[in-house]
Formats: sequence, C-alpha cells, structure tokens
Amino acid sequence: RPSTPTGKAVLVSVDARVKPGHDGGKRMASNSQILLVVMPSYRFQTKAITPALTRLTALTPNVWLGLAPYYRGDDKRRLDRLRQVAATAKVPCIATNDVLYHHPSRRALQDVLTCVREKTTIDKVGRRLEANAERHLKPAAEMARLFRQDQGAIAETLRFAERIEFSLDQLKYQYPDEPVPPGKTAQRHLEDLTWAGARNYFPNGIPPRTKKTLHKELRLIRKLRYAHYFLTVHDIVQFARSQNILCQGRGSAANSAVCYVLGVTAVNPAETDLLFERFISKERLEPPDIDVDFEHIRREEVMQYVYRRYGRHRAAIVATVIHYRPRSAIRDVGKALGLTEDVTAALADTVWGSWGKGLNDMQVKQAGLDPANPMIALAVELATELIEFPRHLSQHVGGYVLTQDRLDSYVPVGNAAMADRTFIEWDKDDIDTLRMMKVDVLALGMLTCIRKCFDLIDAHKRQRWTLASLPREVPEVYDMLCRGESLGVFQVESRAQMNMLPRLKPRRFYDLVIEVAIVRPGPIQGDMVHPYLRRRNKQEQVSYPSPSPQHGDKDELHRVLHKTLGVPLFQEQAMRIAIEAAKFTPEQANGLRRAMATFRNVGTIGKFEAMMVENMVARGYERAFAQNCFEQIKGFGSYGFPESHAASFAQLVYASSWLKHVHPDAFCCALLNSQPMGFYAPAQIVGDARANKVEVRPVDVSFSEGQCTLEETAGQYHAVRLGFRMIDGFRWADPDEERVRRDAGEAPSDDWAARIVAARARGPFNSLEQFARITALPKRALILLADADAFRSLKLDRRAALWAVRRLPDDVPLPLFEAARAQEQQDEHASPLPAMPMAEHVVADYQTVRLSLKGHPMEFLRALFAAERVVTCREVSQSRQRASGRWMRCAGVVLVRQRPGSANGVIFMTIEDETGIANIVVWPAIMEKYRKEVMGARLVLVEGKVQASPEGVVHLVAERLIDRSHEMGRLAEGLVRPALPDGANLYEQLTSEKNNYEALNGD
Repeated sequence: RPSTPTGKAVLVSVDARVKPGHDGGKRMASNSQILLVVMPSYRFQTKAITPALTRLTALTPNVWLGLAPYYRGDDKRRLDRLRQVAATAKVPCIATNDVLYHHPSRRALQDVLTCVREKTTIDKVGRRLEANAERHLKPAAEMARLFRQDQGAIAETLRFAERIEFSLDQLKYQYPDEPVPPGKTAQRHLEDLTWAGARNYFPNGIPPRTKKTLHKELRLIRKLRYAHYFLTVHDIVQFARSQNILCQGRGSAANSAVCYVLGVTAVNPAETDLLFERFISKERLEPPDIDVDFEHIRREEVMQYVYRRYGRHRAAIVATVIHYRPRSAIRDVGKALGLTEDVTAALADTVWGSWGKGLNDMQVKQAGLDPANPMIALAVELATELIEFPRHLSQHVGGYVLTQDRLDSYVPVGNAAMADRTFIEWDKDDIDTLRMMKVDVLALGMLTCIRKCFDLIDAHKRQRWTLASLPREVPEVYDMLCRGESLGVFQVESRAQMNMLPRLKPRRFYDLVIEVAIVRPGPIQGDMVHPYLRRRNKQEQVSYPSPSPQHGDKDELHRVLHKTLGVPLFQEQAMRIAIEAAKFTPEQANGLRRAMATFRNVGTIGKFEAMMVENMVARGYERAFAQNCFEQIKGFGSYGFPESHAASFAQLVYASSWLKHVHPDAFCCALLNSQPMGFYAPAQIVGDARANKVEVRPVDVSFSEGQCTLEETAGQYHAVRLGFRMIDGFRWADPDEERVRRDAGEAPSDDWAARIVAARARGPFNSLEQFARITALPKRALILLADADAFRSLKLDRRAALWAVRRLPDDVPLPLFEAARAQEQQDEHASPLPAMPMAEHVVADYQTVRLSLKGHPMEFLRALFAAERVVTCREVSQSRQRASGRWMRCAGVVLVRQRPGSANGVIFMTIEDETGIANIVVWPAIMEKYRKEVMGARLVLVEGKVQASPEGVVHLVAERLIDRSHEMGRLAEGLVRPALPDGANLYEQLTSEKNNYEALNGD
C-alpha cells in the first residue's frame, strides 16, 4: 500500500475486489500460503474477469470466485455466467451473501454511509444504493436454501472455511536489534551508557540509594531482554539533542532511574520516591512504554529520523480509529439526506464538542427547527445511531511500532494523508494485546515555547539556560502562582487550575506535582480534593484509614498515603490501596489496571467494584472510604495522572513559571511564536504581558519580522514587536518548518515576510509605492498589511493605506515606465478621507491581528452598559467573601468556554472587558435554557449571583445570559460614539493618545 495513493490498495487492476488471506505472520516462503477470494461487482465484465482469474491462478493455486445473490431479478442469469467464468478459468466457486450489515434494520444507515462515501445525497446517489436489505448476515440454513441448486459451491465454502486456521497467536514479534560497538552485547552497551550517565548526573558520587536502584532496574531489563528498546529511545533522544530540539520523557518511564541517567526523563526517582514496577514488572510481562515529548514544531524532524534509521519497511505509526461523535454524525447525515448547510450547521451547533449521545427535541427547537418534521426526525434518529460508529483510520499522535522483519508481514501498511508518513492498520490497543513494543514520539507546544524563550534570552540578554540549569525553588515564582497568575503557564492555566492555585498555595516542587494531578476526574470523582485541601490548610486533622486490628498493620496505608496527607490523589496510590487494603492478588491488580486503561472504550471496570469495596469493608475500612477509592479508580479510567506523569509535567510547570516571572518579555514573545497552543488567544497573552509591565508594539512594515521579536527599551524589559505572523492570511514561514522542508528536498514556501525583511535590509521604506515596488508583493498581501494598520511608520493610518493600496496598479510596470507611472500617481490627488473612529480601528485590529493595542471593544460600550447598571469584570473579580450571594450584571467578550468531563455538565466561561476578566459558572439547567447564548455569543451579558471563597476565588453563577454580539457589529459600523459615564469624552482622549502614538512611531 505505501506505493499507492492514500486510501487505495490495488492488487489486480480488473473489475474485481480481491481479499488476501493471512500467512501466519511469517515471511511468505511460497505463494501456496495465499488464499484469494475474488468478488465480482454487480456489473462485471466477462472479458476482464476471465483473464484476471487466469493470472491469479499463476500467482497462487488457491483462488476462489465468490457467488452472491443481489436479488435484483437477474440472479440466475448472472450467477450462471459467473459459474461459466469459473469453469473457464478452472477455479472453484464459494457461496456468500457479500454481507454489508448484520441485520436488515441497518439498511437505512448503510444507505447514508454510501452517500457519505460517494460524497453525494440520497436523492442523487441512484443505483449506487442497494436495491433491497438482503445483504445481511444469514443463518447457515438460509444460505443452504439459497444455494440448494449448487451443492458444489456449498461444499467448497465449507472446505474453504476449514483452511482458515490463522490465529493472532501465530505472530512472532521481534524487536529490532540496535547496533552496538564491536565486542559488546546490547545489555553491556546499555549498562555502560547508564553508568556513564549516572556519573555525569552525580559528579560528586552516585548516591547509594540511586546506585542500588540502577542495579535493580538493569537486572530486570536483562531478564526481560529489553536492552534494545532502551537503546532505541536513547538514540532518538540523542538525535533530538544533537539538533537542539528540546525533549523530555514522561508517563510511567519517569519511574525509571535508568531513563533518568540516560537523559530520557527529567525526574530523579531518588528524590520523588517513584515506583519502577509501574513501568516494568516481571509479573505483568508487558513491554515497556516510553513516551517522549518533543517541540511540536520540530517533532517532524525526529519522526523522519526514525523512518530513515529503520526504513519504512520496518517502522510505521500506529493507527487510531476515529469514531463518529455527535457533531460529525449530524453533519454527515445531514449532508447525505440533502439538508441545507444552514439546517445542518444549526443542528450541529447545539452540540457541545464530543459530549452527548445525540440530540433531544429541546435542542432541535433551540436550533429553530421543528422536531416533528419527518426529515429532521429521520436525521436525528440516524445521527444518533451513527454516534460511536467507526468513521475512518487515522494516525496515532506519535506511537511508532518497530520490527526486526518486514512490518508488512504482520499488518497492512498504508500512506497517511500527510506527506512522508506511513501507518499500520492496528491501533494501540491491538499493539498492546500482541505485546508489540511502541515508541511514542509526541509533540508538546510548551517545549517549543520554552526553547524559543531560551533562544531569545540568549540572543538579547546573553544568558544561557537549560531545563536542568534553572534556579530551583525560587520563592517569588511560587508567590506568583499562589496569586493564580498563571496565564500561559504549562498545565495550570485553565480556569479550574487558576482557581485551585490560591487554595492549594504551592510552596515547593512536590506541591506542583499535586497541583497538576488534583484537578482531574480521578481525585474529583473520588471526592478527594476537598479533604486534601482542608488537611493542607490545617482545617482538618491528618489521619490514615486503617483496617481492624485483627486484619493487619494499622499503618499499612501510611506508606502509601503519607505524601498526600492520607488522601489518595494518584493512580499508583489507588492501585496500591487495592493491593494493600483490598488484598488484590497480582493477577487481580493487573486486571484492574487493564480495566482502567480501557475504561473509556470497553467499560469492564465495574466487575472489580464489589470485590474491592467488600474486601476493604470486610477488613474494617469504612464503606464510604472504600467506595470513594473505587470512584477515584473509575475517574482515573476516564482521565487521571500517575504520580510519575505529574512529576514530569511539574518540571515544565516550574520552568514556564520561572520564565514568566523572571523574563515576561521573552516568555510573551515565545508564546506568540509558538501558537497555536494553550488555552488563550494572542489578545489575552498580550494583555497579560502588558499587565506585567512589558511594552508590546504593533505590526509595522519598517520594524516587524515574520516572527514576533524583542526590541531594546529604556525600561526593565525588552519590548515585544508583533510579527507578520499575527496577520490572519499573511504568508510567513517558520524557520524550523522551513528547515524540515529543505531537508526533505521541497521547494521553500512563498514567504511574504521574508521579502519585506530582505528589502528593508537594502534601505528604509519611504512610501507605500516604493515599498510595493521593491518588495514585489502581490496586491492581496498589501491589502492585508494595510488592513492590519502596518503602514503607520510611513505616515499612513489604516484607511489612508487601504486607499493608497487600491490606487496601485494590478500589474508590475516595466522598468522603462516606472518613473512615468510614479509621476502619474503623485499627480493624482488623494481622496480626502474622514478620520476613522477609534472604535472602528479597535474592531478592525481584532479582525486582522486578533488583538488591539489601541483599546478594548468594551471601552466604547461602557457608557451603554453603565446605563443598564452593568458592572465591570474587575468589580466582579474583586468581590469579597461578604459579597457572596449578591446579584450582579456583568458583560464582556467571551474568551474561553470549558466543560470538563469531571464537572458533571457544568460550563465554565471566562469573559473579558477593558478592566480584566470575570469567571462565570453555568449550571446544566441554565446551559439547557440558554444553550444558544452559551455556545454562540461573542459578547455576552450575564446576570447572576456572586460566589466568593475565603481564598479570594470569585465566580459569577449565571442565572440568565443575553447575547449582545450585535453591539460589536455596531462598533464596526461606527454607530457607537463612546463617552465615559462621568462625562469625560473617551473618544477625544483616545484620539489624543493615538496622535501621541503616531508621533512616537514616526520617530
């Protein structure tokens, strides 16, 4: 398949579908192992299929021709023709129903899927649909009745079935041998690398505890013969480091001291007391699984290295089965049934992401449609049936499977849609079942941001930092986090995490490990969050659950829970409670762990509930504690963090927090250059930087580059100059991505930004006409620049620049006529343009660069909302605890909508005005009532009651929401002339600031 286009697998170029059999997983020694069944299409051509069968019999003696009735009135004549073809080609026939679905009731859904596949509608698909519902699984007796006139085909079908003896147990997987220095085994080489790494990490001597751990791990690796696997991961990481690509291992591999000293992970197990057995265990006999994160922009370089090193015949990405979710099901069914795009979009827009099992009548009514309409009702019914149905195969996020032999002798290998990517047709669960080892080459945006930040600090401040060299445990960094100032910080920038930070008050690294893990379904569903916080804040005494005296040591859980104050928060703790308190055998514990891993897909975890809870109760534990522990395990099955994973991520939490606190200028610039990533749009990143005294300068043709850059100032920090990448639709090229293209032999991108920078190096721009001439940019690029207000340094505001661009000729004049053309343009009088209102400027900024440095849209609407007694976001967020229960009305631009899986349907919204942000809580009942406003409003007015905690976390609990997005349209049309509530003219004030800004910019 890799030699054919994506999605195509052609074995024989005839009017036939050919289904190859299996060969037991071994390299084919003889074509006699191949079993082929040829299924002719309904309108087969004898002159094509007869020679094709002859050629196939030359390939293998095991060829059959399938006979299937289609019940279209001509079955006897058609099947007789096929029997004649088989006789001529000397191949036997087998009886089949050419099945499409298991039951006739699925026929309507099959028709819809046919329309989806054929990219057409039900009224245009014509004869491509089946004429009846007969192509379903039929009992053997019914098949015998249908083919009662052809006993030979029935007998041949039974003989064929007897020959299908393949079992997955026959696959003998072998991990590829890694090259090692002459005279060394793989194990010896791994041990040498391990001890060399340990001496490098511990120059003053390897701690005895670490040395003991390394010996223990190496013995187990030798026993299980995993040395080659560790060498593979070490080699990939070393390649990344040699290319200055930031990377870090995570997951269960962070439990390993060997992985730490090899440089794969960044968590020292000697400091964090992690559990190596969770990574590798001789009892489980499961292959290790090492996840390594790389910079998301440069990850492709690493992936192509893996292909080059092992060859595409031995390395491929694992597949992921993409299932229909509510929105995609509604869209595909709507298109197939011929519903208009407006109707389909209205239905889809009532669904929140991938949540829900379908649409109800209320949602249909909220879309402005009639649930009783037969076509709408049919669309809803079929879409509901389609949810969770497999739609297509896609690539895994980065899991590679590697083999010693040819990979296609185990599984089909196909081309991905992305160039130079190949993937197998099995997913990660298939790989785990077959015990094939997988190397995960994953992408992480924060690593890109941190590396770019390090580069900026090195270039502009002459300081060189690495993740390992950052100062540890800086109190001011934790002060910042305790205030909840974590916008842009890895893993703790969501609203839930920002609210948790002032309550948890992290003061050391392990607190960050807990912070990463605590806002997850596991601890939340197990009701472990509030007990932990009460104990941490000295509001509850620390105690450890214990069994009855006759059932064992009263401190058996102290060893498991002492680091988390007697409250289980991590996957490892939940598993150890099952072993220590419920006395699970290793086999039972392994079954529970597997059920957790497949909970979302299989849902088999429930069978362990009674066993664990009753065992704990029988040993004297309180039923409530036992039940909560199991609820936590179910939460981990949905989504939870093991301690080792949380520790790996906590390293990046601290690193990004330190960079944000110490170098907010470089951090802001790197965040912008790493987009898209994180929770927040560029407007909020820039707003946060400005709040931290970082000057941000606009996009300008005389100063900007493709990426955002730093510029010298007289202040404490550098100024951030926005780059051309900020302009929607403007062509620019990331240097890292261009390097990948160049290495792949591809042509460079059409980089408009690079043209501007190259032209500017030859001298300053003095007019728009000169700029257009020497950059030779297309007119569309010039319009985008003018629309983004990027010609200010040439004394042209947005409106004047757009006018000037539109006066430029569409063609490029010959050099002989350039002077004459320029003279003509100078002679043409500029049209007297009215000044563009500042409100329009701000709206235009948001439309072109997604942010504005001139103001906030809400500034221009403040007088309007003040007259309606609408308070600012600052007034809401600064409410004290005594204000809890107070009724408030607040309006703002919607920044974030979140619906965490652990929140039982609660929606968390963040809105912003010119004073800051406010956090909104929308309960499920209110969500259903105001679904359209919650999901669609750009500017929303919220009415509700203030909820303030003692730690200063404030929410506005919504009781009514009003979509005021039309006010933004009025701003864009210049229909709102702003005035401050106290009578001061904001327009004149901003116009004055604008003039001052232009004077400085022109300087």
